Amino acid sequence: MLKVRSFDKCVFELSKLPGIGKKTAQRLAMYIMKMSESEVKELSESLVNLKKNIKYCRECGGLSDSDICSICSDESRDREVVCVVEEPKDIFIIEASGRFKGVYHVLGGKIAPLDGIGPDELNLKRLVNLVAEGKVNEVIIATNPDVEGETTATYIYKLLKDFDVKTTRIASGVPTGGLLEFSDDLTILKAIENRRQMQ
Repeated sequence: MLKVRSFDKCVFELSKLPGIGKKTAQRLAMYIMKMSESEVKELSESLVNLKKNIKYCRECGGLSDSDICSICSDESRDREVVCVVEEPKDIFIIEASGRFKGVYHVLGGKIAPLDGIGPDELNLKRLVNLVAEGKVNEVIIATNPDVEGETTATYIYKLLKDFDVKTTRIASGVPTGGLLEFSDDLTILKAIENRRQMQ
């Protein structure tokens, strides 16, 4: 078996990334080999800067390069409408539709008992506090339409049902079992526009 230490190490590190198997990692490593040294340097610097400079917004939990993200600091956003998502990446997906003008709340996951994740592991306290303060008119639950996402949506609905707030769920523009990150802009747009009140 051929052993090339630096190549094998690169393949090993790339294969740690989600969705990257050994063959894909090998293809990526081969592509990197063909890049110029300056391109590789830019790539590696961007990875280091990503890790060093990106943090979580202290208001919504989304990604930011400062304490408060560009969405939360935007005065034109409707703070009375909060879209609840599982992860920061979901914000990028919904923002790509260009139609949602509210703000976000990132849970940091979803209820998944088999993985040892219960409600206490999620960022629910801030959401409840916002609603309790009367600052929110509508909470849109945009968790993924898989079993764990539906469980999380139902839990949030029950958590908020005694408050004077409209609680809606994104519509079935996102198919059951589908993930937000694999949905196109139009699907996300329709899901937001056709959201329904939870009961």
